[in-house]
Amino acid sequence: MEIKIEVAGARLDKALADLTPLSRAVANEQIKEGKVLVNGTVKKAKYTVKEGDIIQYEVPEVEEVSYEAEDLPLDIVYEDQDVVVVNKPQGMVVHPSAGHTSGTLVNALLYHIKDLSGINGELRPGIVHRIDKDTSGLLMVAKNDQAHVALAEELKDKKSLRKYWAIVHGNLPNDRGMIEAPIGRSEKDRKKQAVTAKGKPAVTRFQVLERFGNYTLVELQLETGRTHQIRVHMAYIGHPVAGDPAYGPKKTLKGQGQFLHARTLGFTHPRTGETLEFTAEVPAIFEKTLEDLRKG
Repeated sequence: MEIKIEVAGARLDKALADLTPLSRAVANEQIKEGKVLVNGTVKKAKYTVKEGDIIQYEVPEVEEVSYEAEDLPLDIVYEDQDVVVVNKPQGMVVHPSAGHTSGTLVNALLYHIKDLSGINGELRPGIVHRIDKDTSGLLMVAKNDQAHVALAEELKDKKSLRKYWAIVHGNLPNDRGMIEAPIGRSEKDRKKQAVTAKGKPAVTRFQVLERFGNYTLVELQLETGRTHQIRVHMAYIGHPVAGDPAYGPKKTLKGQGQFLHARTLGFTHPRTGETLEFTAEVPAIFEKTLEDLRKG
């Protein structure tokens, strides 16, 4: 594909993102791979476009996303006619997307659960909230639209109970505390989130459970649900989650991603009004790492 620059002054990657269907991240990838030409020449992302520049780029092939039921193992902690609570394993993506076209929690849900709410459409049936691919733990899933609305409203009103366990770097100076710092997309890396004045309000409470010198086991309670909230907040205060490939140091505990587990989930049942609370113990690799840290 080819475009002609009418207004000069923007970086090449930004101009591509503004003037084509490409996202800035995809534009950057194409530029790095030499697939973007300016007047027939490869340029860097920081190149300032000039009026009259002819830019050639490729339109990436669209990956097919599967919404088919797949017979995948699914740890169902609770189920009734309105709600399902599942314990998602580390390494499983919640719903299909480009790059993760199958093998997701949604694919498993479609196989194991007869009915799922349709509020989020075909892409995310039943999904009320998400946790990251490499975060394990509890998620609530709605089986009908009425339940979905009620559960989503409770989350919005900060009435749901969501507690996580995490192993973080360093020795926290306080046994408990609250992190209140707005989170939004990072201006330095669009694939990441960051504490930024332009972000949305975010509040995380923490309590130290166990200390290991260079690492600490903490319980974290979410009052808001921003993308990567715990990971961003803990990195912000200088105690990133161990094993976090995006926000933590390279020298860290060996595992399969961040040591972060959604351990406790509580909410009001949308039909009965009963308060339900569930707990899922940490995965084996998490428990083994705790044992090793206790041994020094």
